[in-house]
Amino acid sequence: MALAIGDTAPDFEADTTEGKIRFHDWLGNSWGILFSHPKDFTPVCTTELGTMARLKPEFDKRNTKIIGISVDPVDNHKKWAVDIKEVVGFAPNYPMIGDTELKISKAYGMLPASTSGTSEGRTPADNQTVRNVFIIGPDKKIKLILVYPMTTGRNFDEVLRVIDSLQLTAKHRVATPANWKQGEDVIIAGSVSDEEAKKIWPQGFKAPRPYIRIVPQPRG
Repeated sequence: MALAIGDTAPDFEADTTEGKIRFHDWLGNSWGILFSHPKDFTPVCTTELGTMARLKPEFDKRNTKIIGISVDPVDNHKKWAVDIKEVVGFAPNYPMIGDTELKISKAYGMLPASTSGTSEGRTPADNQTVRNVFIIGPDKKIKLILVYPMTTGRNFDEVLRVIDSLQLTAKHRVATPANWKQGEDVIIAGSVSDEEAKKIWPQGFKAPRPYIRIVPQPRG
């Protein structure tokens, strides 16, 4: 069954490039990004995993852990890391899961539950649906799901932007408008009445329409 926003992220045990983990324990009280790729030693994915390594300090600042996954063995991940470093300039500095039995990919709806066998002999085309980004909150709930085709590299700056929005809106009763970036104005959540809004924002708010109430981004 396909996962949806608000579902609890399936827990699992897995072998990774940094040892065996239990996913929920590994997450702890952090936010998390689980991102998958169809196959090691493929061109687009090489650029993506190197980009995530370059951006890891930004995710660290946001108390967000990164973990990659494909159906390839962990030993292949370790060998591929050398290529990623040479091509992109950054080797993966986060764990990468070897889902050789396809169990995690199926639990997260990236492969049909009916898929049989192991990763042995599977091609990138066989795994083309294993191309997702899951953002998971400290409550272990799925906050966002992105699915990309094999031919389109992912924009991880956008994932950072989404993390900023999710963390802000989890703490304050606001929403973020299109193309919002850290520090820009936000929208008062529709669940907040005008009477409440005046108490929360005594300095007032701009309301170009009764249902659009704009305030500076809350701090803290």
